[in-house]
Amino acid sequence: MFDYIKKLSFNEKDVRMMNPLVWAYIGDSVYEVYVRSYIISKGGKTSFALHRESIKYVKASSQSDILETIYDKLTEEEKNIIRRGRNTKTYHVPKNASIIDYKRATALEALIGYLYLLKRYDRIDEIMNMILEGAK
Repeated sequence: MFDYIKKLSFNEKDVRMMNPLVWAYIGDSVYEVYVRSYIISKGGKTSFALHRESIKYVKASSQSDILETIYDKLTEEEKNIIRRGRNTKTYHVPKNASIIDYKRATALEALIGYLYLLKRYDRIDEIMNMILEGAK
């Protein structure tokens, strides 16, 4: 991991005080890296095919469905983060997704970002395994 990332240090209070859209901002990237890594691990595809496969996981409607699938396996703290992420006012109107799907996708990304900022990497692994292995 990059030294700069290793040096990032936020205490739990600081992270909890962040706008959930900040969590979603970083969570989107972390989520995408997991998805892309998973897809390339399955082997032998063109970059176009890799992209088409990744869309199945990263589009808002898919993330909304994924959240519904894993929701009961989340802790109460994680469910609270999901609620905060979903209820945050956004200033973006999705063009290819319903507002409900977009808000739920943002909530999933917020959860991943929240866990990432707290360096709860093992829990991110567990959640991403639920998502990716459940998709087989």
